Amino acid sequence: MRILGFMSGTSLDAVDMAILETDGEVIHGFGPAGERKLTAETRAVVLEATEAAKSWARGAPPPAVFEAASRAVAMEHLAAAREFLAAHDLKAADLDLVGFHGQTVLHERPTAERIGRTVQLGDAALLAEGLGVSVAFDFRSADVAAGGEGAPLAPVYHAARAKASGLEAPVAILNLGGVANITLIPTSGALTAFDTGPANGMIDLLVQARTGARCDENGALARAGTVDEAVLAAYLSHRHFSARGPKSLDRFDLSLDAVSGLSLEDAAATLTAFAAEAVAIGLRTCSQPPRRVIVCGGGRHNPILMQAIRKRFDGPVSAAESLGWRGDSIEAEAFAYLAARTFTGLPISFPATTGVPRPMSGGRIARP
Repeated sequence: MRILGFMSGTSLDAVDMAILETDGEVIHGFGPAGERKLTAETRAVVLEATEAAKSWARGAPPPAVFEAASRAVAMEHLAAAREFLAAHDLKAADLDLVGFHGQTVLHERPTAERIGRTVQLGDAALLAEGLGVSVAFDFRSADVAAGGEGAPLAPVYHAARAKASGLEAPVAILNLGGVANITLIPTSGALTAFDTGPANGMIDLLVQARTGARCDENGALARAGTVDEAVLAAYLSHRHFSARGPKSLDRFDLSLDAVSGLSLEDAAATLTAFAAEAVAIGLRTCSQPPRRVIVCGGGRHNPILMQAIRKRFDGPVSAAESLGWRGDSIEAEAFAYLAARTFTGLPISFPATTGVPRPMSGGRIARP
């Protein structure tokens, strides 16, 4: 199948797109990839929905803004798909399926007392109707309902990508998005994965709040600052970092309060060190020490973050491009791959990746 995969992360920067040819098991080929920056209007309504989600009580009706945000997200993806396809001399009719992650506005991990909650907004029916192509969506809900973390979901694709590249196990795939996650591909035994902690998310929120810019471009602020070791230690005392995987985290699980008294540069340096140390803790808890780490996601463009991770890992840490991978498109490719598995009923989450009791299929299909 030829599948267009979408990913729009919690950084609210862009819609990432990639075309993958796959049956959900073997990767047969790669089509074009690209991105379209989110409009200010869509960012605004999604931010409003995210704020509303923070105070949304369990059992209460969904916040009214969810409907408007869901439509805006779908229309944003529809416009992105049309531009992308036209730019590559393709038509929607050339696609067999679309994988639509939607926009996360809430993620609460499960506890001993209750199951988790996760919400990805996006009107899949509207997108399917607009493109005239079936859309796989809602990849996380079934996992969460079964007691799983609902994240991360890319590991099964990471494993397929590593196999296609002939990587020698054990190897770790590190995604540096708003939240960072690790997939360990072992020499034997089960594929394992978990969220390590915040990556770009807290740094982006800091910069956006204090300067209005989107991110710490090239790590310039962190480079100019000094790490506050006491604040770093306080962040690392959070229960997430002593827990074993599977485990997940929301970008809002930790606040910026601890860096509020620091200069912008020192705050950026401290949050960057925090992200790197969280990755290091995660790598140390892997069931098999990986030979190497392959890094994808936007955080690999931050040289200060990458330098900090390399200092904490005794082995090669390489950007995805070193293998010929498209580092900005791995998540979009992953949701194309997961769409194929949803369509064919193959499992997309596993006991050692999300904590579900058994390998589980997931996702739903919206048809035009």
